[in-house]
Amino acid sequence: MPTPCPGKVSCELREHVMLIGLDRPAKRNAFDLPMLDELSLAYGAFEREPAARVALVFCHGEHFTAGLDLAAVSTRLTQGWQVPPGGCDPWRVSAGPVVSKPVIVAAQGYCLTVGIELMLAADINLCASNTRFAQMEVQRGLFPFGGATLRLQQIAGWGNAMRWLLTGDEFDAHEALRLGLVQEVMASEDLLPNALALAQRIARQAPLGVQATLASARLAISEGEVAASRQLSATTGRLFASEDAQEGLAAMQQQRPALFAGK
Repeated sequence: MPTPCPGKVSCELREHVMLIGLDRPAKRNAFDLPMLDELSLAYGAFEREPAARVALVFCHGEHFTAGLDLAAVSTRLTQGWQVPPGGCDPWRVSAGPVVSKPVIVAAQGYCLTVGIELMLAADINLCASNTRFAQMEVQRGLFPFGGATLRLQQIAGWGNAMRWLLTGDEFDAHEALRLGLVQEVMASEDLLPNALALAQRIARQAPLGVQATLASARLAISEGEVAASRQLSATTGRLFASEDAQEGLAAMQQQRPALFAGK
């Protein structure tokens, strides 16, 4: 498919998987202002594309991202970054729209600051064994404004999160696994093939069921289990009446793979 945001972020729809590539390798994929906007537009294109069921965010070059290109973004960030028209918020911290479909991140090399926060806002994270992480804003007189203060302690526990957020120290892939930031660590040559295979497995499931699962889990985190529980019966009834549920039941009875249409 055509790239909706040519320049520093690439987009490719491969069957039902949207491949979103950070494409500024000469700068170790550090984000300047156009790249911030392009990534948001890529997420927006993913959200609006009916054929795209899962997004896989990866990097061109050896490094996922070295974080922000501070010299290039300082003026804009003092005024607050806004989601551009047609975009979605990859970090899920602004007032802009967010995606309702699964996002997988595959990281390698440097994964610094906003790179970590992209992972914290994603649904599944894989990384190569050579990945190096750091949330180093405190070393620059700043703070992790992309969501790390909201989410890292939820997955890693308070002390573990503060250990890395308050020092800005670097940590490796195995520590990221221990913290729960990533779900699997593998050799760099295996990262993209395995991440794509995982994305394709999810893309073969019933899209309505996948999105409902995400929505319920996110609601439980944002508003609590009681609020989420109130939606369970209505969501279940809606899904049972869907064409996908009928196809899933038929496929089970006929002992064949289901072919879901997202209806």
